[in-house]
Amino acid sequence: MDDTLRVSEEQAALWNGSSGHAWIAAQAVLDDLFRPVETLLADTAASLGARNVLDVGCGTGATTIALARRLGPSAACTGVDVSAPMIDLARERAAGETPRPRFVSADAGTHAFEPGAFDLLTSRFGIMFFGDPVAAFANLHRATAPGGALRAVVWRGQEDNPFMTTAATAAAGVLPEGALPQRPPGAPGQFAFADPGRVRRILDGGGWRDHDLEAVDLPCVMPAADLPEYVSRLGPLSLALRGLDDAARARTLEAVLPAFDRFTEGGVVHVDIGCWMVGATA
Repeated sequence: MDDTLRVSEEQAALWNGSSGHAWIAAQAVLDDLFRPVETLLADTAASLGARNVLDVGCGTGATTIALARRLGPSAACTGVDVSAPMIDLARERAAGETPRPRFVSADAGTHAFEPGAFDLLTSRFGIMFFGDPVAAFANLHRATAPGGALRAVVWRGQEDNPFMTTAATAAAGVLPEGALPQRPPGAPGQFAFADPGRVRRILDGGGWRDHDLEAVDLPCVMPAADLPEYVSRLGPLSLALRGLDDAARARTLEAVLPAFDRFTEGGVVHVDIGCWMVGATA
């Protein structure tokens, strides 16, 4: 099997399985945590005067719904995600919205969108998981009208996001060797677009021009009471925890959670995130 096809199938299985269901379970926590990213993207779409928006890797729909609310009835907003369970929840959440965004359950990297249908492509942490990113961005380029824009928020490096690596670092001395999954550089995942040079090469290969990566630092927060759920359900540690019995899971979390004390004050966890705002023109 071709490596890119294998990676794409692995990502689809992951997001239609354990990772997708974990995001569904933690949907409220994640939406509250990443509200500043949602607001940034909605404000950006409004400033561009977007009228036909595609939200790539929309997950459970929070950003797509926020875009529809911000842009109003004169705009059409569509969310796409490879995770069918997450799209099902997104449709449920949007059922009472006016205007109501549309949701598509598909791989945005290969789906046959109507050519030139969108004047803005946007994403909240949803474009770093393609098996063949160059081919995916070429496909998204075809779906974008000439002169249309890409504005997507992705993670910068691990050094810019210490909160996001704390759980795995703290667990490394507790779990058996090899228990934590390792991703090779450039593999699909949270930090796959950390290298700006690689992102520019992908955009070039996909036919995009005038690309720009702006460093964005956003202060995010979550209630300290939500931290155990966040740590146990999301990220590399969550994958390792799924292979442990209840007692071992409890011991691991007991060892890991104190590592987050440096981010916690007055019952609030402060998560300052370092991102790129990726911009380009079709």
